[in-house]
Amino acid sequence: MQAEHVDIAQFLSDHAPFDDLPEEAVNKLASQVEIAYFRAGTEILNYGEDIADLFVIRTGAVEIYRRDGDLYNRLTIGGIFGQMGLLMNRKVRFPAKALEDTLVYCINVELFNQYCDEYETFADFFEADGNVRLHQAIVEQADSNDLTTAKVKSLLHRDVVTVAKDASVQMVAQLMTQESVSSVLVTDADKPISDDPDDDDGQVVGIITDRDLRTSVIAEGLSYEAPAAQIMQKDLILLDSNAYVFEAVLAMLRDNIHHLPVVVKKKPIGVISLSDILRYESQSSLLLVRGILAQQSVEDLAHYARQLPNVFVRMVNEDANSHMIGTAMAVIGRTFKQRLLDLAEEKFGPPPVPYCFIALGSMARDEQLIVTDQDNAIILDNSFNEELHDEYFQNLADFVCDGLAECGYKYCEGEIMASFKKWRLTREQWKEQFAGWMAEPKPQALLHSSIFFDLDGVYGKNKWADELKRFIATEGRKNKRFLANLAANARNRTPPLGFFKDFVLEHNGQHKRSMNLKRRGTAPLSDVIRVHALAIGSRKQNSFERLEDIIEAKLLPEGKAQDLRDALEYIAMIRIRHQAWQIEKLDEAPDNDLEPHLLSPFEQRNLKEAFAILDKAQNFLKFRYSANSGMK
Repeated sequence: MQAEHVDIAQFLSDHAPFDDLPEEAVNKLASQVEIAYFRAGTEILNYGEDIADLFVIRTGAVEIYRRDGDLYNRLTIGGIFGQMGLLMNRKVRFPAKALEDTLVYCINVELFNQYCDEYETFADFFEADGNVRLHQAIVEQADSNDLTTAKVKSLLHRDVVTVAKDASVQMVAQLMTQESVSSVLVTDADKPISDDPDDDDGQVVGIITDRDLRTSVIAEGLSYEAPAAQIMQKDLILLDSNAYVFEAVLAMLRDNIHHLPVVVKKKPIGVISLSDILRYESQSSLLLVRGILAQQSVEDLAHYARQLPNVFVRMVNEDANSHMIGTAMAVIGRTFKQRLLDLAEEKFGPPPVPYCFIALGSMARDEQLIVTDQDNAIILDNSFNEELHDEYFQNLADFVCDGLAECGYKYCEGEIMASFKKWRLTREQWKEQFAGWMAEPKPQALLHSSIFFDLDGVYGKNKWADELKRFIATEGRKNKRFLANLAANARNRTPPLGFFKDFVLEHNGQHKRSMNLKRRGTAPLSDVIRVHALAIGSRKQNSFERLEDIIEAKLLPEGKAQDLRDALEYIAMIRIRHQAWQIEKLDEAPDNDLEPHLLSPFEQRNLKEAFAILDKAQNFLKFRYSANSGMK
């Protein structure tokens, strides 16, 4: 090959999905790509135009837009765009513009279609890309929630700061510095308070901002002893606390102002600024994912992770369902792992043999919430040599697990982490491990199965994780004895309901008079659903998606799978809202322990119904997978 083609081939081999193609296929691709250059600000694709190429970014950055002009995504080196148009009707679906000077490789549609036909992993990347689906879901969620349904009162995080009209401008500046605010409201104690309940309280007469101090005091050389009334803005524009955020944006744009007093019945309760709105918009899961990938150190990642509770609370307040929240939080967790693995390879060098870093448990199921620990492992290439290679992977695993802990993902108390040597196995060793657990379903093996059988590739050779999923689905379905034992194990964690269907609460310890919604609710439901999914050979990981396969297979009596879905959603959302309430209202670390008296009678009744569904589902396991049911 020519030197230029060798360089292109090497670049493609370093980026998905080309890194899974055979070497000869990559070389062929490299010899046929066209190269295009776009200056910053240039339109690359316009909506509705014909499209005949897949685009791969070699250098630069590209912004992808929705048809209405809203920013959809921002791509950098190795990013791919144009695939949606090629897969649909060869018309541009998402316009693209060069954010900076950009060089792209263009792969013609005939070659693209040929590779989709010949290479399954290549086709899967474009036709079932989980990240694309997530981005679309988040954008669609934002369309119906974000600025158009969020109230301005949700942006207030402190009491209003006021100053008397006769206070000196120096005192005003000192107060603003002390309170760390960019504006204060000015009051007049002598002004009479109106008796009209629809009128304001009569005492707020103006506002002073940082800009007023700069332009009216410093720039004009005004005496620091001048009264606040001399520089304040008198014509206040007030916004009701129940107004929507988008109304605040419109008011700021219309009147060219950066601060708006927020009122309840005309009485000011706070001030929102343009920076508050920008900060609010930054608290979206999609933007957080982008930001994670831009961090340059573990310390940067740990600092950035502090935004995670705000992202979680925002999704809850915008009425996202548990599947959406669980998926978003899991993708965020995966992204932290991916960035840490990038940093680890920068520090320790390229891996001596290929590997796949896998997520386990709730992250693999897309059911992760804000309270979580880390469950992970590594699949190593069969050429792994312990004496030659183990030190590298020990260092890499320690770096990632320690980094995750700094970012708020606690160490697993059960030691299910890649930093422990026993969870770094080759592809063949993992198959032997899983086969051994299924052949001898002892208590420890069943415990491990309930964790490791929910797995997902995060970094590296992710197709190896898919291979293990296929192996589990195939072997698990055939092993009736294992299913019977796994079903028995799934009945160990019972719902917190007494004989008369009252709540059974903890009697001692820190969480006295509470019940653990994960341990006694969502976790046993996931266990039940996993057994049924294995019985039909489903390769799905998410519990809701597993239920879809279970319904299609008609494994359960009519309506029972739908009942499980409703129960899981209800308990999960009670758990989610409880955690969001702890973060937002109590400013305390969230947990899974709920005191029932915090719920309304209506919520308590529905929660009992959900637990009753779990109880019946566990009893059905005993019938369906017992030795007497033919499940030997």
